[in-house]
Formats: sequence, structure tokens, C-alpha cells
Amino acid sequence: QVQLVESGGGLVQPGGSLRLSCAASVSIFSINAMGWYRQAPGKEREFVATISRDGRINYADSVKGRFTISRDNVKNTVYLQMNSLKPEDTAVYLCTAYTFGSSINNYWGQGTQVTVSS
Repeated sequence: QVQLVESGGGLVQPGGSLRLSCAASVSIFSINAMGWYRQAPGKEREFVATISRDGRINYADSVKGRFTISRDNVKNTVYLQMNSLKPEDTAVYLCTAYTFGSSINNYWGQGTQVTVSS
């Protein structure tokens, strides 16, 4: 089992920045990919960004150029740097991890609230 703990959410003004953290309970090298999804009230869960074990990165078109995903292998932590935030970015941000073995397992953190408002 992989435990994921998010932190760094909060209230920020439009145009501001915020950095989210996701700490994994195991080495990132035992995880095939980690990333972020978000879900706003009344909306479907939306893909944001992923980073694979070998460093491949993907972003949703809605955040490309504004958000940056990165990792710290020593701390077993993945980050999401969010710049030029918009009210539309308001959501609960969820960290996810995938492990591949005899089966594909998907793990989720508890989520952290990001609110972009004046």
C-alpha cells in the first residue's frame, strides 16, 4: 500500500502562485507514475499533470504554461507549482500514484483545497 499526503493548499488571489506537495510513504522509484487531479463542486474529476519514474511529464491543456510538476527523490515528494492562478483553478487537488506489478494499482491522497478569489 502507498500512502499519499498532500499539503500546501489555501486561499490565493487571481494571478497569484501556490505550491502543492505530495509526500509518498515509499520510495518514488517504486512508483511508476505520480500526478495531480482536481475536482470542483459539481464538476468531474479533471487530470492536471503527471510525472513518470523516468521523468516523462504530461500536462492538461488548461494548465500548460502555468503549472509545473516536479519531484524530490530524497524526500519522496512530488510538487505542483501553480502560477498565474485563475478562479477556474479553484478545486480540491488530489495526488495520485500508480504502481505496476502483477496488477496495476492506483492510490489517492486525501486532497487539499485551493481557492482562487479576491
